[in-house]
Amino acid sequence: MTAKKDENKKNNVCTGNPDHRPLWKQILSKSAASADDISALFEENGAEIQKVIERYPMRVNPYYLGLIKQKGDAIYRQCIPSVKEITEEEGFDDPLNEEGLSPVPGLTHRYPDRVLFLVSAYCAVYCRFCNRKRKVGRPSMVTRQTIKDGLEYIRHHPEIRDVLLSGGDPLLLDNKKLFDILKELRSIAHVEIIRIGTRAPCTLPQRVTPGLAKMLGNFHPLYINTHFNHPDEITPESSLACKTLADHGIPLGCQTVLLKGVNDDPLIIKILMQKLLTIRVRPYYLFQADLAKGTSHFWTPLNKGIEIMAGLHGHTSGLCAPHFAIDLPGGGGKVPLLPEHIAGQDNTHLFIKDYQGQVHRYPL
Repeated sequence: MTAKKDENKKNNVCTGNPDHRPLWKQILSKSAASADDISALFEENGAEIQKVIERYPMRVNPYYLGLIKQKGDAIYRQCIPSVKEITEEEGFDDPLNEEGLSPVPGLTHRYPDRVLFLVSAYCAVYCRFCNRKRKVGRPSMVTRQTIKDGLEYIRHHPEIRDVLLSGGDPLLLDNKKLFDILKELRSIAHVEIIRIGTRAPCTLPQRVTPGLAKMLGNFHPLYINTHFNHPDEITPESSLACKTLADHGIPLGCQTVLLKGVNDDPLIIKILMQKLLTIRVRPYYLFQADLAKGTSHFWTPLNKGIEIMAGLHGHTSGLCAPHFAIDLPGGGGKVPLLPEHIAGQDNTHLFIKDYQGQVHRYPL
C-alpha cells in the first residue's frame, strides 16, 4: 500500500479525491472561461467581456488567476480580456505571415534549416497579447492529420535539422501524445535539435511533473524556451517546475515579450532577468510585441526596448541580458536591436560609450 501511495504522489494523483486525474488536469478543469466568471470576480462589464470572448477565447486557470494581486495589475492585464481587443483594429491577423510560409497546415518553414511545428491548439492561459490569438483554442488549429502531414514534410526535407514544437502549448498534450511526436521526430536522421516552446512552467507549473521531465530527458538534445513576463510570475511553484526540468538536463531559455503596462520598465525587466537566473532559466529574447490585431494596447515604442537594454548592460550580469529583437511583419524573421555604443571614429580610433555614458577611445 505504501508503494502505491508513493507512486500516486509521484504522478500528482490526488487519492483523497474521487477525481484521479493528474493534479494539473484538475486545476485546468476549474479554469475561468466565461464572462460570468470574470465579472463576478472583478466587477467587469460582463457584456463587453462576452463580446471579446466570442472572438478570442479566454482561459485562466486557478493557479495563474491566484497571482493577480489587484484589478489591472501586470498579471491581470496578461490574462483578462479587454474590450480594446475588439474596438482597436490596428495590426494583422497573421502578423508573421505564418500561413503564407506553411507548406502544410500547422508547419511554418521560414528559415532554411528549421521549422515551427504546431502540435497543440490549447494553452493553460490564453494570453491576451498572443500573436496566434486568431486561432488558439480552436480544435481545427491542430488535428491528427496536421501532425501526420507535418511529420511527413519534415521526414522528406533533409535540410531541416532543427524543429520547434509550439502551439498552443505542447505541454498541454498528455505525456503519451507528446512522447509519440518526439519519438517520430527522433526517428528522422537529419533532425538534430528539438525545441519546445511552452508557457506551462509559468502559467501551470503543476504540469511539470517528474514523470514528464524524465520522459523529455529521453530525447536529448532537447531544449525548452519558456515565457515569463513579470517577476510576480516567479513563484515557488514555477521555480520548482524549472528546477525539475533543469535537473533532467534540459536547458531552459526565456522569451519575454515587452508589454505596455506590464513590464515596460527597466527596473521590472532587470529584476525579472535576475530572478530567472536564480531558477536556472537563461534570458534569451526580449521581444518587441508582434503587431497582431487585437493587441495594440500592449505595443510599446521601439526606443523603449532599446532604453531597457541600455539599463541592463553594465548594470547587471551579462547573463541577465537577453537579445532585444523584432520578429518582422510579413515573415522577415527575427532581427536583433542593440543600444548605440559607437559614438564615432577618426583615422586611428573608435569612440565607444560605456554603460555610464562615458566615451572611450579604442584603436582600430
